[in-house]
Amino acid sequence: MIMGKKEQPELLKIPVHVAIIMDGNGRWAAKRGLPRIAGHRAGTDNLRQVIRACVEFGIRFLTIYAFSTENWARPKDEVDGLMDILADVIDRELRELHQEGVKLCHLGRLEGLDAKLKEKVLKAIELTKDNDRLTLNIAFNYGGRDEIVQAVKKMIQVGVKAEEVSEELLSSYLYTCSIPDPDLMIRTSGEQRISNFLIWQAAYAEWVVTPVFWPDFNKEELRNALVEYSKRDRRFGGL
Repeated sequence: MIMGKKEQPELLKIPVHVAIIMDGNGRWAAKRGLPRIAGHRAGTDNLRQVIRACVEFGIRFLTIYAFSTENWARPKDEVDGLMDILADVIDRELRELHQEGVKLCHLGRLEGLDAKLKEKVLKAIELTKDNDRLTLNIAFNYGGRDEIVQAVKKMIQVGVKAEEVSEELLSSYLYTCSIPDPDLMIRTSGEQRISNFLIWQAAYAEWVVTPVFWPDFNKEELRNALVEYSKRDRRFGGL
């Protein structure tokens, strides 16, 4: 008797916005006897299939944690390598992402990036600004606490009064002011911490933590996370 393919669980709910902490590149490389930067390159190459899977599943917003404000404390050669990878990705992938209708946005500060890399980022944002198939937010030189501090500073600078402050107003000064809060947060590699990522926006997001290292996180792993999300009953503090 020929057995059919195992039926996959139905995706009952698709999150509008998925955010991913892409963790485990270094450990993926170490298991293979490779330098850490090789893991970062493998992780970057893996992003392409995850973006395509998001489009296929109907996800509208994808936010990835690429480089935190704390990552500057890593060894200089690793930091320089990460900057080179970002530049390479823009050079290699921008045209195809644009053709596929992906809108690129940057979350975080551009200070600290060299002039050429900053220019590449700004040009990529400008080129893709009218695309609407998927919004890809790249959190680079980003920190959740820093984001809130910068928002408060802007509010003070424009003369916002204490009695005017609300959650909605503060949200409008964040980097994510034009996009919905994440519905689903995914962290790869098994670590169970927020790591200063979207700490305001993720207040009521659902979390899925997988032991899979980021370079091995593929379409099927994403589907597994979406299946788990489909099982959740989101009450936002209510009953």
